[in-house]
Amino acid sequence: MENIKKLNKNSRIAVLAGGLSNEREVSLRSGKNVLKALIELGYKDVIFIDVDRNIAKILQDEKIEYAINMLHGRFGEDGCIQGVLEFLNIKYSGCKVQSSSICMDKIMTKKILATKKEIPLIKSREANKNNYQEKVKELNFPVIIKPSCEGSSIGMNKVNSPLELDNAIKAALECDKELLIEEYLEGKSATVGVLERIKEDGNIETFATPILGFETKTEWYDYEAKYTKGLTKFILPAPFDSSLTKKIQDLAILAHKTCNCRGVSRVDFLVVNNIPYILEINTNPGMTDTSDLPAQAQAMGIDYNELVDIILKTADI
Repeated sequence: MENIKKLNKNSRIAVLAGGLSNEREVSLRSGKNVLKALIELGYKDVIFIDVDRNIAKILQDEKIEYAINMLHGRFGEDGCIQGVLEFLNIKYSGCKVQSSSICMDKIMTKKILATKKEIPLIKSREANKNNYQEKVKELNFPVIIKPSCEGSSIGMNKVNSPLELDNAIKAALECDKELLIEEYLEGKSATVGVLERIKEDGNIETFATPILGFETKTEWYDYEAKYTKGLTKFILPAPFDSSLTKKIQDLAILAHKTCNCRGVSRVDFLVVNNIPYILEINTNPGMTDTSDLPAQAQAMGIDYNELVDIILKTADI
């Protein structure tokens, strides 16, 4: 039976965080911030759940009506928890099963985005432990080795020459058996949030945040740079001219819709010679003190608590 209840201040809400992925600690930080915001927003029946393999029973026992998903990585961002919530008839924030599964997989995301000729993509090859030596011959060094289904740059390494390849492949294979090998280009890193909200007339508004550019003290935007204060300088808005700015924001919305995302996503770009290459789509962006999406929202006048409210209300979209 469809859940026909509508969100209100008395709804029984769970903040889902922690989980079983390599991004567990980041997720806990996101979840604790979101819990605080919901309480400040006046939601009266909110609990925090550190997700484990008993999550289905916990959700049933706690009589949860709505879930705001702050899980990152495997089981939380790949369609798994979304499927559990669908099965239990619990409304939840953000992307649904299909888009979560697609966007968690970098290889599949690229295949879907490649159906739109107007979306620029960096040359890459999918590989595994048996064929990576052959696949990399089709690319120019340096390259970036990426586990296909991992987040926060975990397991990623830049490889400058064939001599460095085996160690980088070994590190990536510890995270996933399927790999994406992508040519490394020098450019400007940028990211755009995409949000949806229900307007008064009942229609859904999809809009892009200001573009966030960043300069890192590390060689590239790795895990350390993403989650260590002081290692990344945010530039808001990114210093692109108005034409390029609009192009990047339009591409972010196009990517969001092409992969059938819902509610919220964050689209990462590398801008090279004014060409905005899409790198990946994050269907459950971080909400920590150093995360991108809250900073982007703040730049357009949406404070942290309002952003949390927008994300929670995507459960009714």
